[in-house]
Amino acid sequence: MAGPTPARILLVDDREENLLALEAILGGLGHELVRASSGAEALKHLLVHDVSLILLDVQMPEMDGYETAAHIKGRNRTQDIPIIFLTAIDREAHQAYRGYAAGAVDFLAKPFDPWVLRAKVEVFVGLQQERERLLRRTTDLERRLEAVGGEKLAATLARVERLLVMAGDDGSVGGPLAEAIDLLRVLRDDLAAPVAAPTQR
Repeated sequence: MAGPTPARILLVDDREENLLALEAILGGLGHELVRASSGAEALKHLLVHDVSLILLDVQMPEMDGYETAAHIKGRNRTQDIPIIFLTAIDREAHQAYRGYAAGAVDFLAKPFDPWVLRAKVEVFVGLQQERERLLRRTTDLERRLEAVGGEKLAATLARVERLLVMAGDDGSVGGPLAEAIDLLRVLRDDLAAPVAAPTQR
């Protein structure tokens, strides 16, 4: 059975020792770990690279974690990436609410249990990858439905045109003309019907 698909995780912290600690904790999970030593560097990275999860330190100079998160959530490209805030327990644990308000999915106080962090990372990476898979499948399904719908519409209109021509040639107001009217009604109903939403489990 195949294991989980490797993901790209962005680690954002201005302290080298903290980045090294995160790499040591998460290194065995098989994911690609990318460093950013500031909020600005993280935002630049997110302009060109897709990531499945961001571990974001709260207390950083110039641009702190809350401001960085606000920028991330303000961009269409990155607004749905889950963020786990990491903060020093003695000064900022009481600000967990502010972290959630900024768009965090979780808030861990330092020093945190390495096994708890690993477990949370795996959960949120898995959820994000499943979300991305569903989005790809939805987009593919929409393209297929659009293609099939376009072909069906074109074929139906061609048939209607042929029937109307036949009706005009023989002067009949029944038969082919009635069938053409029925086809137009079916087409109208098909176009007016809402697309069914996927069932959630």
